Amino acid sequence: MSTAHILIIEDDITLSDQISRLLEEKGFITEQCLDGQKGLCTAIQRSFDLILLDVLLPTFNGFSILSQLRQVKHTPVMMITACGAEQERIEGYRNGADDYLPKPFNFTEMMLRIEALLRRTRVNSKRNQKSLQLSVDRLLLDRNKQQVTFEDQLIELTPIQFRLLWVLLENRDETMSKAYLYQIVLERSFSRYDRSLDMHLSRVRKKLVDAGMPPERLTTVHGKGYRFT
Repeated sequence: MSTAHILIIEDDITLSDQISRLLEEKGFITEQCLDGQKGLCTAIQRSFDLILLDVLLPTFNGFSILSQLRQVKHTPVMMITACGAEQERIEGYRNGADDYLPKPFNFTEMMLRIEALLRRTRVNSKRNQKSLQLSVDRLLLDRNKQQVTFEDQLIELTPIQFRLLWVLLENRDETMSKAYLYQIVLERSFSRYDRSLDMHLSRVRKKLVDAGMPPERLTTVHGKGYRFT
């Protein structure tokens, strides 16, 4: 984890230098951009493990950068926002931010958040490189074909629905939290006002039940998340 390459897009030179110095002391490799246009070009043209992105920037603001970046890349992004700016955080999540850090922040908290985000990203990457098929009883998922069958009956799922079912089967008998599933399946952070995951889960359950699977196999654990048993 300590060899991760991190891009810092922050126009406050003093703060950017402080963050860079702290990260490099921990063994990270850093690069700094002080304006939005250069930051966007660097983020798109180069490969990074994580981007720290300020909201208020010259030329392009953080939301504009994030929106354009998400059209071509899924690099994890932690946004740096003004303390108490709830609307900024919501807009950041909607545009694909993975986490946020409110100013002024504690550097210890920043390090913990960065390490947690990098760890989650790398675990997910390793999982995605593992098996190409998952089979539970009469249910079979084929990732190459993006295909689901139950008792040899083909079940049509959207890419998001397939990814959701894959994660639940891969973690069979475990309750998967909504926050985790938002990160892995929808590739954005959880918001209690967003019902997208509930909608996708409901449709997956209906399709499986219509194909003959007992409904109790895919359950909602109220207040916690979802589980496939």
